[in-house]
Amino acid sequence: RSPVMSHAQRTRRRRRAAGGGKSKVFLAFMVLGIFVVIAALGAVGYVVHLAASAPPLSSLKPRAIAENSRVYAADGTSLGFIQNDELHLPLKRSDIPQVVRDATIAIEDERFYKHNGVDYEGVVRAAVNNLNSDSQQGGSTITMQLVRSLYISNEKTYTRKIREAKLAEELEDEHSKEWILERYLDSIPYGTVGGQSAIGIKAAAKIYFSKELKDLNIREAALLAGIPQATDTYSPVRNPQAAKGRRNEVIGKMAELGMISPEKARKAQSKGLGVNTSQYFTKRREHYFFDYVKDQLFREYGALTVRTGGLKVYTTIDLKKQEEARATIERHLAGVGPSSAIVTIDPRTGYIESMASSGDYGQSNFNLAAQGHRRPGSTFKVMALMTALRMGVDPDRTSYTSRSPTVIDDPAYGHIDIKTYSGSGGGTMTLRRGTLQSDNSVYIQLALDLGPDEVAKTARDMGIKSTLKGYPAETLGGLENGVSPLEMATAYASVANGGLRVRPTAITKIKFPDGRVEKGDSLPPRFRVKRTRIFSDGVAAKATEILEQNLTSGTGGRAYAYMNACPAAGKTGTVDDNTDAWFVGFTPRMSTSVWVGYPDNELVPMSYQFFGGPVDGGTFPAQIWGDYMNNVKGSYCGDFAPPKEPFVSSPFFGRYANSGGKHMEGGDEEADATTTTPDATDDTTDDTTGETAPPPSDTDTGTGFDPGAYESPPQGEPETETPIDPGQGGGVVAPPPG
Repeated sequence: RSPVMSHAQRTRRRRRAAGGGKSKVFLAFMVLGIFVVIAALGAVGYVVHLAASAPPLSSLKPRAIAENSRVYAADGTSLGFIQNDELHLPLKRSDIPQVVRDATIAIEDERFYKHNGVDYEGVVRAAVNNLNSDSQQGGSTITMQLVRSLYISNEKTYTRKIREAKLAEELEDEHSKEWILERYLDSIPYGTVGGQSAIGIKAAAKIYFSKELKDLNIREAALLAGIPQATDTYSPVRNPQAAKGRRNEVIGKMAELGMISPEKARKAQSKGLGVNTSQYFTKRREHYFFDYVKDQLFREYGALTVRTGGLKVYTTIDLKKQEEARATIERHLAGVGPSSAIVTIDPRTGYIESMASSGDYGQSNFNLAAQGHRRPGSTFKVMALMTALRMGVDPDRTSYTSRSPTVIDDPAYGHIDIKTYSGSGGGTMTLRRGTLQSDNSVYIQLALDLGPDEVAKTARDMGIKSTLKGYPAETLGGLENGVSPLEMATAYASVANGGLRVRPTAITKIKFPDGRVEKGDSLPPRFRVKRTRIFSDGVAAKATEILEQNLTSGTGGRAYAYMNACPAAGKTGTVDDNTDAWFVGFTPRMSTSVWVGYPDNELVPMSYQFFGGPVDGGTFPAQIWGDYMNNVKGSYCGDFAPPKEPFVSSPFFGRYANSGGKHMEGGDEEADATTTTPDATDDTTDDTTGETAPPPSDTDTGTGFDPGAYESPPQGEPETETPIDPGQGGGVVAPPPG
């Protein structure tokens, strides 16, 4: 054969070589295709596995949305919200206007009513757009965003996305589209203003536009609908230019989908943002009382529950009394210099009806009425008077010699040197007259005869919780840390109501978001009305008689001048150098304390502020008390109830008394000057002795309070009050009287 290959042979060889190459390429594609299919099947399997491993929706508990707690006055007027980092107003379906629905669906999920939780068409469209654009679009539906907000974490992983999609489909199977949209609008963040985040579109409408949700127009609804995607970027407060661009994008989308006409869209896009931020969540009334209530709630429920628990707290505060208290202080002290505080409680219930003070809350957040502790002066003599009366001391047959100075070397309390307010002694006088003249000499001798520790115990029984050491000078108001006006109003209420200590309370009812209501006996113990008998009604009536006379012919004359025949009783009090002045008194339906002084400095004397003369308890405090009480007493003052048991005196043996019993000489004879009184229970615990009674009904016709309706607690009730250290009182120069 010829070594030269024929043309036919060469052609066949080339075909075989080419065919072999194509076969290899085809084989390679076949192998690659198999790998792709296997990978796809693996991915599908992985997705199916992740979806299957996700817990069912029914096993997940949605995150609780913080609810803001709100405080109300006695008449239902809002006093304000207790502040929290998140601001939220519960949303109902009927609250949502169509323009808000349209704006939200247009920008967040235009196929909301067409998919079943996951919009596969939207996912593909978003992926294509992301390939052809610098901006990134998400494929999440409103339902998926709601799942993310309420049920799972917000981390950006494929695992989360897969589980989110599965749960979204489950959510759509269980709930209607309207339920899902309502929950979405109620739970999504709408940005931060002043460090507080708006949760839900209803709160956002209030915060950004000072409007109810139902009153939003197109441009307002569109602005809010555009915020959740990027709350910082589209904040109308922080970045108004970006917010406007986003708003116009939403409006344009609404027009594209036929929700509004192009003409309306152009008109809305041409306008400004119209932002009008409000103080709806931050505005308060009666700041000092509000803080007092908040503190009480924190102690009972804890700060987290109160801030986020959505409580509706109804209180005892009477806004008309509050306004009158401030107006009265202004009438008497405007431009004079000193400040004043007024507290009124209902002696029948212990309800705090007013807690007012002069000065602006922003300048000082210190509550003079509840937190201010100042020495009470001679208003504390009433504690000694009540001690004497419940021991059976006859105020008209027991007398002392008033001297100034009164110098005593007492075997138990050492050297005591006391001066009277006038600087001169009054001679021999009865305990009644010593009360009307507020005589220090008489009362220091009475305190020594009674036992200063017994006076301290009586003060505790009457509701004084401040430091008491049982020193003789405490009877004259020389307390180590002073007392608050709230304590003094509470203490005098036990005389006004016939001998029952009342627990001061500011809260009458609490409503919880789940519909539960606490009121009356279902309230926590610290908020319940509680009365504990500490004096017989005969003892209280005798004290009331003397303190009534103190207004008509004693140191309280300026208070009586305003009262227009309304039954009233009370006592003045003045501290050394006129640094503090008080009037504390009561009518059958109100117990009120008035303090006057300089809150920032306890050593500033009021030597000339009363028309050139010194301020004592019988000047500004008595005038403020009488003027205020006359204006808030209403058309019916009531009458002091006559006692069911008369006051019964018994022999009184005292070292310093001139009469009223056998005068002890050098302690040769001893007699028990104490009587057994019911032990006082801690006011933060339940009273199981039957002393807790419901407050008057809303239909109370003002027939007066019957002190005899409440029996004394049994003897032997456990003593839980703070123990008293008798201490020493030697060498103390007491403050002057009123």
